[in-house]
Order: sequence, then structure tokens, then C-alpha cells
Amino acid sequence: MSSWIFAGLTLLLALAALLPLLHARAWWIRGFDFPRLQLFVLSAAVLAVQLAVREFEAPTAWAVVAVNAAIMLYQGWWIWPYTRLHPVEARACTEPGHARIRLMTSNVLMTNRDAAPLLRLVRELKPDILVAVETDAWWERQLDALLDQLPHSLRRPLDNLYGMHVYSRLPLEDGEIRFLVEDDIPSAHAVVRLADGQRVAVHCLHPRPPSPTEADGSAERDAELVVVGRAAAASRLPAIVTGDLNDVAWSRTTRLFRRVSGLLDPRVGRGMYNTFHARLPALRWPLDHLFHCRHFTLVEMRRLPDIGSDHFPILVELALDPGENPPDAGLELDGEAREEARDAIEDADADDVAREPVRRD
Repeated sequence: MSSWIFAGLTLLLALAALLPLLHARAWWIRGFDFPRLQLFVLSAAVLAVQLAVREFEAPTAWAVVAVNAAIMLYQGWWIWPYTRLHPVEARACTEPGHARIRLMTSNVLMTNRDAAPLLRLVRELKPDILVAVETDAWWERQLDALLDQLPHSLRRPLDNLYGMHVYSRLPLEDGEIRFLVEDDIPSAHAVVRLADGQRVAVHCLHPRPPSPTEADGSAERDAELVVVGRAAAASRLPAIVTGDLNDVAWSRTTRLFRRVSGLLDPRVGRGMYNTFHARLPALRWPLDHLFHCRHFTLVEMRRLPDIGSDHFPILVELALDPGENPPDAGLELDGEAREEARDAIEDADADDVAREPVRRD
């Protein structure tokens, strides 16, 4: 009897592992991109119990063991770049004197009505730029208390869980809020002038996730990532993309974004930095991201304490350090990735034109 139980569990684990290989964008398929770490642990637990029970009378028992071991290794392949077992992708800053930029990204949870923990963190850590998402008019009033420290801002308060506010100590040139794919999903874009006068392009995103309560599929999210990835790749300035991407670091879509953009992920070789879900330790994965071009090296990266949201904030400091990362760092853009990027744009009927610029402060 137990052999059939192990076979059934292994079949379910195999389906969970293989469904994301489909190019379908349905939420219930794309959802299996997220819990690869949890499924790896579950597969390892089933395998350990099966070996401990030692019931291998049935001729298929060893086949079930082999399949489960293969599933575990396959899930591990996706997540191992985000462990210290993998070589780092973005080199650490080793030389002082380079211009630096310090960014904090926080999904505040719109219904959270205690802004004090986030405000304290900002005043303590003194980021050059704060990117806050899920911000409505109430959050705008609270965050405006930071204008003495971060006087430049881009604002789009919304009560649909997709408001966005960017506050900066550094001047924001050509800053604007854009609606790249969906009319109610903003993104922020600006050129930031560093202390030494060098300029950096910064893109801040919070696309809608595929889920039964948000979107039936991932088409719009995927298209927004490709659009911004193309913009970063075409930029004549060093580029940074940050925000709550509503996608995990190891997913097919985020890997496509990295191929299209050419940007590096500073988490590779350093850890997952799981930011969601703050209240459910067993169900955590990296949803809040920062990617940067090869001109930057990493000074510091850390997940910050609980602020009362369902996300932890994340802090990243970069040094503008051209030539330190190898020219082949990151993921290669090949013909298959180019075709997949075109499909993502076409599926969402998206383009590179902003639909509605709004005021800048």
C-alpha cells in the first residue's frame, strides 16, 4: 500500500515541477514557478521517508525513488544559483572612491496603516532612493514626512494596490510615471544624477501578478518586464531596474527579462533574500528585486526588518565601477529568447510608448 502512496506523491511532485515548462501563461501554471524551494524540500522529505521505510518489494519501487530523486535535483537546479554554492554574478566593490547609489524598495501593503516602522528605517539607513509600492493617498501623506531627507519625488497614489511613490535625495531628471502595458498599473522612470555628476537610468516596476484574484494569466506582467528589459538594454546610461516584480528570481519570465536586458542579479551566489511572505515563514520567495548593468559592483545587499507589511523591504547599495564585472556576466540573449520576448509583447498587445505621463515634483 505504501508504495502506491509514494508513487502518487511522486506523480504530483513531477506535475508541479514540469507544468512551468509549458509556455502557457495561465495563472495556475505560472504559479508553480514560485514554490520551487518548498517543492524541493517536500520532494527530499518524501524521498527520505521512502528510503527509511525500505519497502521495495514492488518492481516499480526503485523507479519511483529514481524519479523522485530526479525531481529533487531538477528543482534544485532552478534555485541553486541563489545559494552560496554558486559563483557570484555581480562582483563585490573592493575599491573605495567610486560613486555610489543606495536604494530601498518596499511593498508597504496598502491596508497597513502604520507607517512609522518604514519611516524609521528610512531615516536610520538613509537611502538615496526609496521606492514604495501599494501606496495610496494615505501613504503619500505619511511618506511626505521624508521630503526633508528625500526632496525629489515621483508620485502616483492609487487605491487598487498598485500605487507607486519614488522619493530621492538625488535629482530626478526626465522623471515620469508611465503606464506601459495596463492603464491602471504605473511604473516610474527617471535619470538620477549621482553626487559626482554621473547619470544613471532607474526603472521602478510593480506589474500585476498572475493569480485567481488579480489576473487570469501572466501576459501583461511578462510584457512589462520585456518592455523595460529592452529599454535597459538600449540605454546609453548605466541602468537599474527595481521593484516588486510579482515574480520569483528563478522563473522563466525573470530569466527572459535578464536575457533581454543584459542586467545582473546581485543575489546570484549570495542568497535568495526572500521578501514575501513576511507572515508565513514556510511560504517565502524572492518577489522584490534589484537588477543592474555590468557597470555596477555590489557594496551591500540586505533584507530589512518587518514593517507591518506582507513584504520585507530590501536595501541595495551599488558602486559605479565600470570594467570590474566580466563582459560575459549574466545570461546570454539567444534567438529563442528573442522570439519569446516578441511573443510576450504580442500576447499583451504592448509597446514601448507610455500611455499617460503625470506630474513630476
